[in-house]
Amino acid sequence: MQNEAHDCVKPTEGKHVWESLDENGRQAVPAFCEQYREFLSVAKTERETVDTLVSFARVRGFSPLEERDQLKPGDRVFMVNRNKAVAMAVIGSELLEKGLNIVGSHVDVPRLDLKPRPLYEESGLALLKTHYYGGIKKYQWVAIPLALHGVVVKGDGQMISLVIGEKVSDPVFTIADLLPHLAKDQMEKKMSEAVSGEALNILVGGNPVVGQEAKERVKQAVLDHLAGNYGIVEEDFVSAELEAVPAWPAREVGFDRSMIGGYGQDDRVSVFTSLQAIVELENVQRTAIALFVDKEEIGSAGNTGMQSAFMVNFIAELTGHCLPQYSELVLRRVLANSRAISADVTAGTNPGYTDVMDKLNAPLLGRGLVISKYTGSGGKRGASDASAEFVSFVRQLFNKEGVVWQTGELGKVDQGGGGTIAYLMAEHGMDVLDCGVPLLGMHSPFEVASKGDVYMAYKGYKVFLGS
Repeated sequence: MQNEAHDCVKPTEGKHVWESLDENGRQAVPAFCEQYREFLSVAKTERETVDTLVSFARVRGFSPLEERDQLKPGDRVFMVNRNKAVAMAVIGSELLEKGLNIVGSHVDVPRLDLKPRPLYEESGLALLKTHYYGGIKKYQWVAIPLALHGVVVKGDGQMISLVIGEKVSDPVFTIADLLPHLAKDQMEKKMSEAVSGEALNILVGGNPVVGQEAKERVKQAVLDHLAGNYGIVEEDFVSAELEAVPAWPAREVGFDRSMIGGYGQDDRVSVFTSLQAIVELENVQRTAIALFVDKEEIGSAGNTGMQSAFMVNFIAELTGHCLPQYSELVLRRVLANSRAISADVTAGTNPGYTDVMDKLNAPLLGRGLVISKYTGSGGKRGASDASAEFVSFVRQLFNKEGVVWQTGELGKVDQGGGGTIAYLMAEHGMDVLDCGVPLLGMHSPFEVASKGDVYMAYKGYKVFLGS
């Protein structure tokens, strides 16, 4: 995963990325996005994403912060939080008190989590019960092939990692839908009610156990398979984190291959592009941080989400490692003088549903990175609402460095909306702006992004971190 930035003709807002690039840029975009496609196909859980980030960071000269006594300009460090969040920093030549440049994204995506007691038998079939995670359209998760990813921590503390359903030779799993011949009542329901959360049960077995007595013989056969192949017993599900995700790789979309389609682009497109941005930085003035956090899709709660102390703890450690005397006052100055981008996707205009967008403020695929002064819903609820001065700073920076950008909102006022981690970063006094890639089919099992927009996200995050 390596790519060098290429200059392009200075764009105007809303110009198509492909028209704005020179020949070098047009060659760079497909190469960069092929690396992204490979990343998207492999990193399907938050743990897998963090493992990939850390492995790549180590190769590019980053080392664990806890292994360092002091830091100097040019040093590259990272810190991992419970294998579900990570922060990376390139130390700059300026004092930390003058502030940091931060790009924050999230590694979690909508999915189906197995319940603590998931396995049961019904009508001669074995199934796993799930609890959906994040905002999904439940009907989109039936009648598609699913893979199981995650970890199981056994009763003795041993951790077993599982990925079943991604190889061609693997079995896959699925949630069977109701045939249209018998779906009269289902078809008359609202779309939100046609498939209930409790009906998202995954089909995992059909043959009964042979040669032994059991009350639920198909379930017992599944348990025997798990014990024989993975050393897992039924009670181990209680201390497991197993996620059902679409069992397909990311693909190129369109005759011209101008788009990437795949699962989890919200928000792993920001994760990949900001990772690429920070590992390519050298000789920066302001210390640059790429932050990758968990739990955004369920409110950023928990000890790995943005509401946790992880970011502040990481910056406090940096401050203590860089300055001869650490104090709470210095830390507060570092935070308040920082500037940040909340790197998260937004809704691109879907040609089939243009009525949900305000056409004057609607992001379009292929028109570059989207600057959103605020997100939230209704009366900007849950937004940080960046200042005009900071929006101008980012706008000037992007124009100067040839980053194709556009402005946009997530739909019409009162149509709906959504939030990011921006308001949680802004609580520390720093300037924050939402900035990300527009997607079609956001939160679906197959989201679509323009390759040009993906490339401009990488370029925009890199120039911001290095500013």
